[in-house]
Amino acid sequence: MASTTRPTLLPGDEIPSSLIPSHPTKPLRLGPGLRHLPPSQILPTVSGQLITLPQKSSMWIEYNSSRYIPTQSDLVIGTILRSGPDFYYVLLSPFTPPATLPHLAFEGATKKTRPQLNPGSLVYARVTLANKHMDPEVECVSATTGKADGLGPLTNGGMVFDVSLGFARRLLMAKSKEEGKIEVLELLGGEEGKLSFETAVGRNGKVWIGSEDIKTVVIVGRALKETDEKKLGVEAQRKLVRKLIKEMK
Repeated sequence: MASTTRPTLLPGDEIPSSLIPSHPTKPLRLGPGLRHLPPSQILPTVSGQLITLPQKSSMWIEYNSSRYIPTQSDLVIGTILRSGPDFYYVLLSPFTPPATLPHLAFEGATKKTRPQLNPGSLVYARVTLANKHMDPEVECVSATTGKADGLGPLTNGGMVFDVSLGFARRLLMAKSKEEGKIEVLELLGGEEGKLSFETAVGRNGKVWIGSEDIKTVVIVGRALKETDEKKLGVEAQRKLVRKLIKEMK
């Protein structure tokens, strides 16, 4: 669960050591809005609230922004722009330079078996390099296990819907009650909606929805966007799902 203490910080403010998560086995992970200055100093780079998750040994600055800035370890949905000799060039947002995706950064990929991705293809990837002096890099395979772990090309049709950056983060952390419960996907796929679909959520404000039924894709996308734009609570989400399912029938 996230910390109940959420101090507001300005760029360059000192962060008290008591607020920095410490975990016996997990290394500290810094999210958006924070920068590590060796050997041990951590400074905010934007103005906003400091959010910490002690159980996951992670922390970040929550701030209002419509511009996605790649951060290491972010899960993102990217669009293939073109292919070079060794890399695919992937668009993460209109405001950032294309990220590079090595041809062999897929599970079991070799020069002969790597995925053949055309411009416009979608991939679910993890940011491996985010540096203001270099273009971002992404991968579709775990560097530790060699497995895809859910990453890779997004096939079987589907559509991508744009949501706010804050809403995307909440979807990725749906189990954290303190961050605001989002139940709309559970309701659509559970007894309330009984819809069959897949999702992939990108920290860059994109949600991919896949299903054999295009009506299901549209309904789930509408539900997400309306929940985001109207900032619906749990009960309002239930009413929205019931309305959309009724319209669908």
